[in-house]
This record gives sequence, C-alpha cells and structure tokens, in this order.
Amino acid sequence: MGEEGGGRGCGTTRELQKLKQQAMEYYRENDVPRRLEELLNSTFYLQPADVYGHLANCFAELAMPPTISKVVGKSVLDGLGLPTLQVEVFCTIQNLPKSVCCVTIPTHFDVCENALPELADAEAAERSLAVSAAVQWVNESITEEVRGLAPSKQAEVDGVLRTFFANKVQEDKERKELEKIQEDSAGTVPPPEILPPPPPPTKKRAQKPGKKDSPIEKPVIPPEPAEPVLCGSMAIGAVSLAVAKTSAILGSIPLYLHIASLKHSQEQSAPLTMPLLMASVVSCGKSSPGKLNLMKEVICIPHPGLTTKQPPPPKPENKKGLNGNKRGQQPVTGKMSHLGCLTINCDTIEQPLLLIQGVCANLELQLGINLHLAINCAGHELMDYSKGKYEVLTGTYKNAAEMVDLYVELISKYPSIIALIDPLRKEDSEQWDGISHALGSKCYIIAGTASKSISKLLELENISTPSAHGLIIKHTNQTTMSDLVEITNLIDSRKHITVLGSTEGESSDDSLVDLAVGLGVQFVKLGGPSRGERVTKYNRLLAIEEELIQNGTLGFNEEHTFFYLNENAEKALEAAGVGAAELLPGALEPIFPTEVVEQSAKS
Repeated sequence: MGEEGGGRGCGTTRELQKLKQQAMEYYRENDVPRRLEELLNSTFYLQPADVYGHLANCFAELAMPPTISKVVGKSVLDGLGLPTLQVEVFCTIQNLPKSVCCVTIPTHFDVCENALPELADAEAAERSLAVSAAVQWVNESITEEVRGLAPSKQAEVDGVLRTFFANKVQEDKERKELEKIQEDSAGTVPPPEILPPPPPPTKKRAQKPGKKDSPIEKPVIPPEPAEPVLCGSMAIGAVSLAVAKTSAILGSIPLYLHIASLKHSQEQSAPLTMPLLMASVVSCGKSSPGKLNLMKEVICIPHPGLTTKQPPPPKPENKKGLNGNKRGQQPVTGKMSHLGCLTINCDTIEQPLLLIQGVCANLELQLGINLHLAINCAGHELMDYSKGKYEVLTGTYKNAAEMVDLYVELISKYPSIIALIDPLRKEDSEQWDGISHALGSKCYIIAGTASKSISKLLELENISTPSAHGLIIKHTNQTTMSDLVEITNLIDSRKHITVLGSTEGESSDDSLVDLAVGLGVQFVKLGGPSRGERVTKYNRLLAIEEELIQNGTLGFNEEHTFFYLNENAEKALEAAGVGAAELLPGALEPIFPTEVVEQSAKS
C-alpha cells in the first residue's frame, strides 16, 4: 500500500513540475516576469492612491489591440419614419466582446412629396427590400469577413468590403444571365412590334412677307438610365463608416481627426478649416404650391471670413417685419419641407430673392458681403419631356439655350448668388459648356444629381462631365471611407470644389459633419436648420468648430474665386497634371464675389 501511495505521489509531483515548467515557458515567451517587475517597481515609486486602478491602466496598455468580433445590422427608422440601416460594431477588448459604437446610414432614395400612390408604393417596397438585403449581408456574411480585423486598419477593412461587393455584383450578373437563358429556352419570344403608318403629309402654309422662319430646335436627348444600385449595397458604406468610428472611439480621438489622418496618411497636426455651411432657407420647387418651379432650394452661405455662429443677432423690428414685408402686409407662411426649410408660395423668380434681401436687411447682414446665396435648380425635375422644355414656372417653358440666358440674366441682376446647383439636366452637355463659359467667372456651377456616383467617378477618373466647378458627393450605398478619401483627392488635384451633401431621407447620425471636416471639403450641404435629424448635424458642426478654436487648430477659408471653364484647356491641363484653376498665360484673372457686389452697388 505504501509503495502504491508513494508512486502516486511521485506521479503528482512530476505532473506539477511539468506544469510549472510549461507556465514558466509561457510567461517567459510573453515577457511577463520582466514587465511585472518593471510595473511593480514603478508602482512602488509612484505610490498611487488607487493601486489597482493604476495597475489596471498599465495592464490595459500592454493588452493586445482590439479586433472586430462581430458586426450587427438592424432595420431602424430615419427622420421621416422610413426604414434604413443601422450597424453596430463589437470588438474583442481584453478578451471580452464589447459594443463600441453604432452608426445609421441613410438610403439613396429621394423623397417625392407629390408622387402617385402606385409609384410611392413601389418605391416603399424597393426601399424595404434594400434595407432587408443590407441587414442580411451584414449579419450573415460581412460579420464573418471582418472578424479578427483591427478597426485601425481601415484600408484593409475597406479592401475586404470591396472584394465582397465585387463578388455580389458578379453573382447578380450571373443570376440575371441565367434568368434570361431560362426565359429564352421557354420560348416566350415577344411578337414583333407593328409600327403605325406614318401620318399623311400636311400642307405647309404660305409664309407671310417679311416673316423669317423660326429656328428648328434640336430634339431633346432622352434621359440617361439611372445607374444601377445593387440591392443591399448600403451595407458596405455603413460597415466602413462604423469601423472608422470604432477606431476613433478606441483611439480616444474625434472622428474628424481620424478621417483627416486617413486622408493625409499621417498624424494630423496642421490646422483644419471648417467647411462653409450651405443652409437651405426656402423651397420653391416642383412640389411647392406657387407657380415657381425653378428654385428647389434657396441656400444661404456665410462669407469665408465668418465662423459658423458669428452672424449678428436680429435687431428690433422697425418699419418692416423680419420677413422683409412692409408693416401691415400678410406674413409669408408655408409648410416645412422634408429638406428642413420653408416651402413658400411664389409666382415669380424674383419673389424668394427679394424676401431674403428684406430679411438680411433687417438682420443687418449685407447680402453679397456677409452672406451669399446658392440656388439648387434641380434641372432634372423641371424637364417636361412631352414638350421637350424646362417648366421654370407653371405654364412657362424654356429650352436649354433659353435656360442659359435666364441664368445669365439672374446672376447679373442678383450678384449675391455665388452658386448654381444642377442648373440643367446632365444630358444637355452643350448647354453646360455654355453656362460654364457665360457664368464661370461670376459664380460656381456645381453638379449634384447631374454628376455620376462616386464609384463611377473613380472608375472613369473623370470629373469634368458635365462642365462644372465642382461636385456634390454623398456617402451612400457601397461608398467606403477609402472611396471618400480617393474622390476628394481626385477633385482636389483638379482644383475643383467639393460639396459633401446629405441625402433627402436623413437619420439623426451626425457622422456626416465629421466626414466633411476630416476630408477638408469646401462646403457641407445639410438642408435647413429644422427637423431633429438635421439640427443634430448643425449642433455637431458648432461643437467641432468650438473644439478647433479651443485647441488653436482652426484654419481659415480662402475667399471665393471664380474662373472660366474651358473644356479643351481643362482636359489638356488634367493630362499634364495641372488643375483648371492654375490659369494659362493670358487667361482671365479670378474674380471675387465681393468685388462684383461692390461694383454693382456703385453702378
């Protein structure tokens, strides 16, 4: 019995010695003894009041960097009560899974206030399907693709997301090809179309003496088909933004500083300039009750020398009300649009501009000096294809050439307007060239809806179609943080201006403002200062500006400068790697808007 007991004791001792040896090797491989000795010595030297808190902080610094454990997608409601996508990121931090942040990305769908019921139902079904597909992508596939990746490696994460999206595009293409083959094999060939007989020739009336023939107008180019959007693609942009925000939170820095470091590929030390705010104040577009259709948004832009909250407070009302009307007149009223601005009833082009002039006068703001205007014309919404003309007022139609003349007259009469957004459809490229040549030295011509998607712009590496000073870009669908950095670098290299815009269906997520500051865009278009989802972004803009002022890192925006756009010269400059603003010898000097206003006032 004793020998058996002694044998068991020796076996236990050998096992313990083996475990001790393995433990020593394990701790030695991880450099634990040396680090513990240094830590205990430093703790005794410092003698902190909270010993274990100090040890915990030191151990946290020695811990492995956090990695993504999972991402979770959910369907939530945006500011209009419509479904959109929310993504939450969980990371493994000190061996435990923890929720770090969540972001909500808006959908790419426009809001049509006066759409027919059947069209509204079809869009609602499409929106719901897109969000459901995105949630499925995130929860079933993307979470596996990004598991184990470090949030700080944004380029690596975006590379994985791009590959995943490319595979989804290929799957969708193969599915459509298979469906087409199945349809063809089923023998469902549509019957040949029978064309109606041509109408009989009509007699031409005799021309009256002295009357010239009216010029023959060119046929209207049909609208280009919309760029296809793969159902579920918003999952890519949402996960990319969520990972960027996670990295910023884990690094204890604001998101805008993290985005700036991504763009400049180094620690951000240079001052950051605040993007100039484009604030929508009134809407007189197709959905407004009045006759005026031309101005979907009338936008106010502060002068570059002013901070976001610098304009003076209103003075007491004197002879006129704050809306610019004379005392006793009925005040201007209207409903609040989904853009966050007031939809008012106007029957002429001058009415909203005169209204804003009156308001600025009562606020002691000099329009064209302290404050400038921009007009979102939404040219694509004005075209009446049955007549082949733009309906600028109810019952008043103009062809593309007449639209150019209209804008020239408008800018000449109101030099405080420094930007026209989407003045024409993108298909009217000849008139885009004309308006850029006629007004390029007086205001910015900006392509919003008339431009292509970010992915298409990066693919073509061409931002000059249509001819414009700059583009409105939006973070939607498959656009990653790396894509935003690339497109802004491309636009900057061509000396064009960048406007980061919000979509029409917005959420309360304020990351858009951090993106605008970090990417260094010239303008941020947030809609009007109404509705919670937009006011949140205004508040974030004010908070960032205050942080930069306190840190002494707020840069100042340069004056607005305008220059003629010449398509051939611009292409030659782009080929040579020179921006359009670096004017050729003998070209016209850039013009400042304040000079134009002052000259207009003197005359």
